[in-house]
Amino acid sequence: MLYLRAVLVVAIVTLLTRTALCLPPEVGAQDTNAERMSWWLDAKFGMFIHWGVYSQAGGEWNGETGHHEWLQLTAKIPLAEYTEFASSFNPSKFDANEWVTIAKQAGMKYLVVTAKHHDGFAMYDSPSNDHNIVKGTSYGRDPLKDLAEACHKHGVRFCVYYSLGRDWEDPDVPTGWGDRLGWRSNLIDYPDEESKVFQRYFDRKVKPQVRELLTQYGPIGVMWFDTFEQIEPHQSKELIAMIRELQPNCIINDRVGRGLGDYKTAEQEIPSRSSNMPWETCMTINDHWGYNKADENWKSAEKLLRNMIDVVSKGGNYLLNVGPTGEGVIPESSVERLSEMGRWLGVNGEAIYGCGPTPFGEEIASFQERVKNERGKPQSRTGWQWRATTKPGKLYVHVFEWPIGVMNLPAIDENVTRTYLLADPNETALAFKQSASGVSITLPETPPDQIASVICLELE
Repeated sequence: MLYLRAVLVVAIVTLLTRTALCLPPEVGAQDTNAERMSWWLDAKFGMFIHWGVYSQAGGEWNGETGHHEWLQLTAKIPLAEYTEFASSFNPSKFDANEWVTIAKQAGMKYLVVTAKHHDGFAMYDSPSNDHNIVKGTSYGRDPLKDLAEACHKHGVRFCVYYSLGRDWEDPDVPTGWGDRLGWRSNLIDYPDEESKVFQRYFDRKVKPQVRELLTQYGPIGVMWFDTFEQIEPHQSKELIAMIRELQPNCIINDRVGRGLGDYKTAEQEIPSRSSNMPWETCMTINDHWGYNKADENWKSAEKLLRNMIDVVSKGGNYLLNVGPTGEGVIPESSVERLSEMGRWLGVNGEAIYGCGPTPFGEEIASFQERVKNERGKPQSRTGWQWRATTKPGKLYVHVFEWPIGVMNLPAIDENVTRTYLLADPNETALAFKQSASGVSITLPETPPDQIASVICLELE
């Protein structure tokens, strides 16, 4: 009953607050297949990997250190020079099993890797286009093949990212509209934005490469598209139809085109409210997606864990990014934080995987239109210092700030039969009192975990 109440509350809140969510437009529910989405809805936590020839620059070009995966555009590198730069790419320390093991030990259930970013350079063996890692670098191998095999071996879902509406190698990829026409285009090599025909690029590069990704690497968990830009609805639908034909169980995110796909995507933000539609937020561990050697602004493990808990309490998935070096090594600062997350999930994963959102809502946040975040968007102001997740017959309370003596919760419709800490292997019962006004749980003096301690309430 509590689990159903959580779903109902989320549905109502979504209808009332859709414009307040830091999310793209609603995804069509008719496109969502419950069987296809089942594993993803249970997974909750995945690894995003931004890795390409740009990684070998480490964010630096001609003495400037603020670059990243957009290196070709931000450093204004002509295509011929960028292609020559790519030829020296040789990630000699790349180890697919090591990457997947890091993800698995962190508790991540799926892995999304950049098959082609905005530079148009394929990080796999693409028969349809020679601008790829096998034909265009001294490395000469297909890392996606190794990653797919490692994921299948270790039981991690293999997924791929594909930049759809931006490609700086192809001459027919216009971006933007009106006074922003060409805002994310390669205007150095292809300056005539008006003459570009997206359909030519779509037929010449997009469809063949998406087909390659779906036929060369076994089951693909998610086709994770980015930046649909000027793609037309009929083109998005054609792409979806091809994916459904080749791999019916492959999930597609909403950036395949406006209002389409299986789930919606937030970026670098967590919405202030829950949503009854499948959604995911992708976030970085520091300030960049691709590797930047000058970026030491690492989020703490506490921040990352509490972000994950916050996302899951609102019904979402958490896709956390790493940016490997040009040599193919995931930075140690990322590994340390992921390892700590994995240790926490080893104890408390029951309260994350397969869980539904909070049945309450009051503890999440209040949404303040007048308060802006660092990106200039309305800011969510944190409410009570705890979050809640649910499963049939269970309520999990994730406590960030440990109360003195007693934890007070709002009213719960079901009867609470037992309470205990997930960190306690003996599941020693905690004393509690339930009334029409709420539930009070007597707590030990110190929390079992300084980041988030989880109380399990069994219900009937």
